[in-house]
Amino acid sequence: MYEARTFDIPELKGISQKSIDEHLKLYQGYVKHTNLILEKMKEEKEGYEESEARRRLGFEFDGMRNHEYYFEQLEGGPSDPEKEHPLNKKIEKDFGSMKQAYNDFKKVASTRGVGWAVLYYDQEHDTLIQTWVDEQHLGQLNGLTFLFGVDMWEHSYMLDYAPSQKMEYFDAYTSNVNWSVIEKRFEKATKK
Repeated sequence: MYEARTFDIPELKGISQKSIDEHLKLYQGYVKHTNLILEKMKEEKEGYEESEARRRLGFEFDGMRNHEYYFEQLEGGPSDPEKEHPLNKKIEKDFGSMKQAYNDFKKVASTRGVGWAVLYYDQEHDTLIQTWVDEQHLGQLNGLTFLFGVDMWEHSYMLDYAPSQKMEYFDAYTSNVNWSVIEKRFEKATKK
């Protein structure tokens, strides 16, 4: 059984504590429903109920895991990317500069609809890929390492920003990110 994690998130610039608290409750719901579905699948009943549980597992599980990445990125307070870190060098190689990578990622985040802007690392081809994941499970790229993600569902910002201000939320969220978390994910992925 999965257990909801706790996160050491300091006070954030541009994102209220109430917003984080409510968002954490949603995350806890994904953990709960992932466990419920896994238990239901053990019952080995056939038919619609089992099929529906299997279909729903990807949504709940990826909702749980994406939120864990999301909240981890805020732990320890904001930090800038280390200029000499291999991830920074990889970003510069693949996108031209950190600024260009950020601008490209912001375009991904502005995709209409609900979902996630995600930066992946493809170990097999040694390349970074930025993409949109619908909802939280449609479009996940199999076999790639999730390095960085921003939840772009309204629930992540609606207490602080109107839907028309979602890119202001994006700027606020990314200004609070602890890049050492993302750098450690990259280090782990490149050691495989």
